[in-house]
Amino acid sequence: MALVQQYGVPCSKVEICISCSDLIDKDVTSKSDPCAVLMMQDSGKWFEVGRTENVKNCLNPQFAKSFEVDYMFEEVQNLRFMVYDLDNKTPDLSDDDFLGSMDCTMGQLVSSSPYTQPLVLKGGKRAGKGTITVRAEEIAKLQDVLNMSFRAQGLDNKDFLGKSDPYLEFSRQTPDGGWQVVLRTEVVKNDLNPKWRTIVVKAQKLCAGNYESPIKVVCFDYDSDGSHDLIGSFMTSGTELMKAVDQQISWPVINPKKKAKKKSYTNSGTVFLTSCMVTKEYSFLDFIFGGMQINFTVGIDFTGSNGDPRSPQSLHYINPYQPNEYQKAIRAVGNVVQDYDSDRMFPALGFGALTPPEMSVSHEFAINFNPNNPFCSGIDGILAAYQACIPQVRLYGPTNFSPIIYHVSQFAAAAQKEEGAKNYFVLLILTDGVISDINETKTAIVKASGLPMSIIIVGVGFADFSAMDCLDSDDGLLKDHTGHRAVRDIVQFVPFRKFENAPPAALAKSVLAEVPSQVTQYYRMMKITPGLSAPAK
Repeated sequence: MALVQQYGVPCSKVEICISCSDLIDKDVTSKSDPCAVLMMQDSGKWFEVGRTENVKNCLNPQFAKSFEVDYMFEEVQNLRFMVYDLDNKTPDLSDDDFLGSMDCTMGQLVSSSPYTQPLVLKGGKRAGKGTITVRAEEIAKLQDVLNMSFRAQGLDNKDFLGKSDPYLEFSRQTPDGGWQVVLRTEVVKNDLNPKWRTIVVKAQKLCAGNYESPIKVVCFDYDSDGSHDLIGSFMTSGTELMKAVDQQISWPVINPKKKAKKKSYTNSGTVFLTSCMVTKEYSFLDFIFGGMQINFTVGIDFTGSNGDPRSPQSLHYINPYQPNEYQKAIRAVGNVVQDYDSDRMFPALGFGALTPPEMSVSHEFAINFNPNNPFCSGIDGILAAYQACIPQVRLYGPTNFSPIIYHVSQFAAAAQKEEGAKNYFVLLILTDGVISDINETKTAIVKASGLPMSIIIVGVGFADFSAMDCLDSDDGLLKDHTGHRAVRDIVQFVPFRKFENAPPAALAKSVLAEVPSQVTQYYRMMKITPGLSAPAK
C-alpha cells in the first residue's frame, strides 16, 4: 500500500462585478431602472444565480452587489448576464423591459477581465449602443504555505525482525469535532531515528486557515498489509508549528495504551520540527490574471490498430451523424482550454501514418500538411483538418509518443527563456494503443517536467491501457530507464471508455483537473510570481 497525499479538485471562489454603459432608455418621463441578473447553465438548463440591486434612473449603472461563484478550470462554465428595466416589485421578469444580454464562459472572464461586450436583444439584434462590463476577481484565501522538516528520535520498535518503518499522519479537526486526515509523510524504512523529507502544505489544507485550530499528528509503523501499528501521537496547532521559524521544537510521542499499562512510561519517542518556513502560495487564477496564456497542441494517433477509416468499426470512421471518439475528445477538452489562448490558433499534429506525397512513415506531421504553419483556427479548425486528413494518409505505425513530446518541449523550452514567462503549454495526445517507444517517452517526459508544460493522454477504443498508468505519477514521480527522475508530475491519463455515456464536460473535468496545480507547481519551482516579469528574489 502506497502512502499518497491526496489533493482535492482545484476550485476557487470568484467574485463577479457588473457594470453597464449606454443602456436603452425604456422610460418615457425618466431613465431606465436597470437590474442585472446572472444565470448559469447546468446539464443544459439555465438557473438564476442572483440579481443585483435596482439602480434608479441610470443608463450607466455600476452595480454594488456582486456574486460569488465557484470557479472550476476543468469545466466549461456557461454564464448569461441579462439586464432588465425594473418597474415593479414582482420577482417575475417577464413583465419588465428587457435591455439586453451577453453570454460568455467563466474562462473568458478570468482570462480577459475586465470583459466588455455589446448587449444583444432577443434574436441577436444589438441593444442600441449598450455594453456590459464584467470583472472577475478571485476571492482572497489564506495563501500561506508551510515548508516543514520533521525528524524523530528513539521511536518504539514495533517489528520483530528489523526496526520500525515510521511515518507521520496529520489530521485537522472538522466543525463536527471529528478528524480529517490531510497529509502523510513518506515511510522511512527500518529506522527508529528517521528524518522525513520536507513537507510543503498549504495552511488552508492543514488547519482550514485557522492557526489556532488543533492538529493531530500520529506516528505509525508502516505494515504492507495495512495493519499499521500505532507508535504514538501528539497535538499541536499552526501557531505552535510556526515557532520553528526561529528554533527547533519537539513533542513527546505518547501511546495511550502503553501509558495506561505502565506507571514508568514516559513516551514512545520524540518528534522534532527542525525548521518551518512560511511562503506565499499563488493560485492558478493569480497567474491567469497576471497574463499567462495556455498554448494548446493536439497529437492524434494514426496507427494501423485504429482500423481502416472506411469501415464503420474503425476508430477514425467519420460518421456524418455521430462524432467518433477522437472528435468527441478534441471537442470536450478543447472547449475548455481554448478560452485561455487569446488567438485560438492551435497546432494539430499526427503520428504513426504514411503521409503524402512520398507516403513514408511520420511520427510528427501537421494534419493540415503545412509543416511551416501547423496551426488550426479554433477547435472547429482542428476538427476540420482532422476530417480532411484521414483520406489522405495511410494508417501505419508504430505508436511513438516521444517525437511529439519533444516537438512541444522545444517551444516550451524557448518560452521558458523569454522574459515574462507568460506561456504554458498543454499537449493533448489521443491514442488507441500501448506506446511502442515507452523508454524514449519516459525520458521525454522526465526532460519536459522542468518546462512550462503538461501532457494529457486520452486512450480511445477498448485496448488494454494498464501500461499507460506508469506515466501518470500518482504513486511517485516518474523515473526513466536511465534512473533520471521527473522534477514534477506533468502527465494525466484517462481512458475515454469511462466517459462513453457521460456528457462531454465529464471527460474535460477529469483530464483537466490536475492542470491548475501543475501550473502553480511549475511557477513555484521557478520562483516566478504572478506578475510574471521576473523571478522572485
